[in-house]
Amino acid sequence: LFITHNLAVVDYLAHEVCVMYLGRIVERGTADEVLRAPRHPYTQALLSAVPRMDGRQREFIRLEGDLPSPAHPPQGCHFAPRCRYAETICRENYPPASNFSASQVVHCFFPIKAAN
Repeated sequence: LFITHNLAVVDYLAHEVCVMYLGRIVERGTADEVLRAPRHPYTQALLSAVPRMDGRQREFIRLEGDLPSPAHPPQGCHFAPRCRYAETICRENYPPASNFSASQVVHCFFPIKAAN
């Protein structure tokens, strides 16, 4: 188990990756799947902040709103208050696991459809 906020280190060291938001795993899969084809909006936002070595630009995703309290997380999906795709169902229920492959699992009602 290796915990870090440095995604370049994750890409170099890890075979499997879990992305957490407010203490819950929101996306899990191989490093290649999660870092190159993120399906959860939080994972996508994290990766948008990482500079690219090839010089290409990527859309920077600014998370709006305040970070909810970990001691009193919101009902439903904890990321919903800051998610640009959130709908009523997200605020009322925690999303079940959605499998995108044998190893990539995402907890989101509206996962990213296409890889970046």
